[in-house]
Amino acid sequence: MAQTHHPVDEVLPSGQMLAVGIQHVLVMYAGAIAVPLIIGAALKLPKDQVAFLISSDLFACGIVTLIQCIGIWKFGIRLPVIMGVSFAPVGPMVAMASSGAGLPAIFGATIAAGVFAILIAPFFGRLMRFFPPIVTGTIILTIGMTLFPVAINWAGGGHGAPHFGEPKNLMIAGIVLLAILLINKYLKGFIANISVLLGMAIGFLVALPMGVVDFSGVGRAAWFAPVRPFAFGLPTFDIAAIASLCLVMIVIMVESLGMFLALGDLTMRPVTRADATRGLRTDGLGTVIGGVFNTFPHSSFSQNIGLVGITGVKSRWVVAVSGVILMLLGLLPKLSNLIASIPVVVLGGAGIAMFGMVAATGVKILSKVDFESKNNLLIIAISLGVGVIPLAAPTFFSQMPAWAGPLTHSGITLAAIFAICLNALFNRGQSTDHVQREIAAEMPLSLRQGDDAGIRPRE
Repeated sequence: MAQTHHPVDEVLPSGQMLAVGIQHVLVMYAGAIAVPLIIGAALKLPKDQVAFLISSDLFACGIVTLIQCIGIWKFGIRLPVIMGVSFAPVGPMVAMASSGAGLPAIFGATIAAGVFAILIAPFFGRLMRFFPPIVTGTIILTIGMTLFPVAINWAGGGHGAPHFGEPKNLMIAGIVLLAILLINKYLKGFIANISVLLGMAIGFLVALPMGVVDFSGVGRAAWFAPVRPFAFGLPTFDIAAIASLCLVMIVIMVESLGMFLALGDLTMRPVTRADATRGLRTDGLGTVIGGVFNTFPHSSFSQNIGLVGITGVKSRWVVAVSGVILMLLGLLPKLSNLIASIPVVVLGGAGIAMFGMVAATGVKILSKVDFESKNNLLIIAISLGVGVIPLAAPTFFSQMPAWAGPLTHSGITLAAIFAICLNALFNRGQSTDHVQREIAAEMPLSLRQGDDAGIRPRE
């Protein structure tokens, strides 16, 4: 009997792997380079040092993505998860920079926080029973809602752009979105799988004659530049800085756990406690690697969940290819500068579709909830309402203590905390076992037969 591989373990033809892998890189690229740009500006670093921070960031993202997708020992969830530098610690790191702490202190706190995350990952894995569909669906829906403003700002030209909302920006974003929709409707197979890449390529070509594309920096960038560990000096360890980033890592891990469960649903491979623990350990390991290679805390990128939903490509090896591409971009500054020249309006058109898929996945998960119970409606209503606070009123918690910032500034974390607590109150912390049975029941028989179908048992 021929072996049947789960779609997550499928190895596609090399050309398809490369094309879909490039899509994942393009989707996460703007988010990946944003944090080093912000921290570089806060520290008033010269342009060449900011460029090195970006290269280091991309290189480290590639390494950690490979570990997360392929798996090494007790690290790696072995799902199509792309890793990037998290936005969650930006506030504390900017505060460190403002107080006079240099990059060695920030990197030292990053390494210590990563070790902390590795140590507590098994505890987080035990929280799986507190994530039934009502909690998971609410968190994923909140993730999608939180990402919508990012896509909308991109589509307008970028937050704070002088020409924000100009008709040409909206037109380019609209063309990208329309192209993605038409490709998905009228084309099939591999072409439909790279609809986002093709839509962005069409948008880029439309933007070229409109003067929206900025190639500055490409000519001056080096063809090759190695990424040296501890390039800014050996790390220093400050207790207050470490404590603030450890709190941030707890927030990151709560968000990552929700993303892992969403991907498990999308890929039809339910996430077990052991899977979640390996994935969360990798968040910590990635943060340690980030501190060593001159960058910042890492987390699983939610932007790319929507891409898995749109393309239908569930293979983790595709995202492993993305990891190799990211490492190359970190070593080839000229190429990374060329990709950075893609206008944010092009990303905006694609982002609306992809981030919408994240929200739609949350709705799909919530469809498993018993809505005959008014308590369940109340849990979802309150959790979503609280999760929207940082979006609707960014200064709502401005009078709260500084240490609470990582919690109160993240709508995803607020929604997760309220959904978990309210569900525990009303539904007694309902187990997720029945959810995994429902998902397994939806799989083709050949994929449910485990070893009989040639599928390696999960660890």
